Amino acid sequence: MKKMLLAATVLLSGAATMTAQETLQKPGFFSNMSIGVQGGATTPMTSGKNFFKDMRGVAGLDIRKQITPAFALGAEGDFAVNTSNWKGMTHSTTAFDASYVGTYGAVNLFKLFQPYGTKNVFDIEAVAGAGWGHLYQNGKGTDHNFFATKAGLNFNFNVSDNVTLSIRPSVLYDMSDAHAKQTSAAYDAGKATINVMAGVSVKLGKGFKYSLPEYNLDEIAALNEKVTNLRADLAAAGDALNQSTNENMMLASEIQKLKNQKPVVVKETQDFLSTVRYVNFAIGRYNVPSDQLPNVAAVASYLKNHPKATVSIKGYASQDGPAEVNERLANQRAESVKNMLVSKYGIPESRIKAEGMGIGHMFEEESWNRVAICTLDNGAPVSTETSVTK
Repeated sequence: MKKMLLAATVLLSGAATMTAQETLQKPGFFSNMSIGVQGGATTPMTSGKNFFKDMRGVAGLDIRKQITPAFALGAEGDFAVNTSNWKGMTHSTTAFDASYVGTYGAVNLFKLFQPYGTKNVFDIEAVAGAGWGHLYQNGKGTDHNFFATKAGLNFNFNVSDNVTLSIRPSVLYDMSDAHAKQTSAAYDAGKATINVMAGVSVKLGKGFKYSLPEYNLDEIAALNEKVTNLRADLAAAGDALNQSTNENMMLASEIQKLKNQKPVVVKETQDFLSTVRYVNFAIGRYNVPSDQLPNVAAVASYLKNHPKATVSIKGYASQDGPAEVNERLANQRAESVKNMLVSKYGIPESRIKAEGMGIGHMFEEESWNRVAICTLDNGAPVSTETSVTK
């Protein structure tokens, strides 16, 4: 029974969220309210052989407010008819020997999972509540008041939009601790009653009315057109993908053919060691260092020995320092070598081309990129020899 009460509590807490989209148009005070009467029998849970002997009639009144189609809050009052001596207790002289008044929450188990606006001829509710219990006694005993909890199920037959017939089995617990002054609470089968009642309820006011969203047909048509265009784009993208796949396969085949070919080696008969000279510089400097003067002299000697030869001087700088400074240094280094060839060795300027190339990336050793590269050209053609490596 404890598990049943916990499950009912969880259902009650989640019911409002699960039906939050249902809306009532023009709600009033009596909207979704109902009032009903119920009657049946009650007997102690642990009566044993006296189950039917201790059974007696019970009748009550029920008022509820449907918060959502699946969740309701209500209040009820039940009174046990004074017809028998219940579990040896002193017989009450009143018309009733027990009563219960409490509030409850109810969750419609069908509405939780059905589309909004669904009407059922039959449904089931889980009910849990708490309230005040009272036993009427005379003679040796005294009246007994206690905190009570109640849990059960409602089997509802909706005979019309406004009238519901129900079968309502439930269990009512006296939560006061026996032999104590009602200072603690416990679920004790010895202080519980089984109740089986039938009820009829009538709805008051208006029920739930469901409003459907208004659709703009022009917007729907525009969205459909977009969907059609997107599908066409998707088909075109698929065709392009297939074409690219075929092209990639062809390229892969060509690459494989090239890999299978034997490499071709081209040999040049020109000796670049005799036609290229390097003049290295210190960092941040553009004047030709003394240890580099032999390289400049070698260039001048070549030009004098080959009257038709020319020289191309390209100056470079390393990556050290600001870019604009390196650009200027590269140009100054080329001009410094040119000026020395002209002023010291008498080489005509027309045979010399000098230009700065900026930052060099020819050598992994960064300091080697601070250089002026002098390339000599005597006008003779460069002969080549092609061979296939076996």
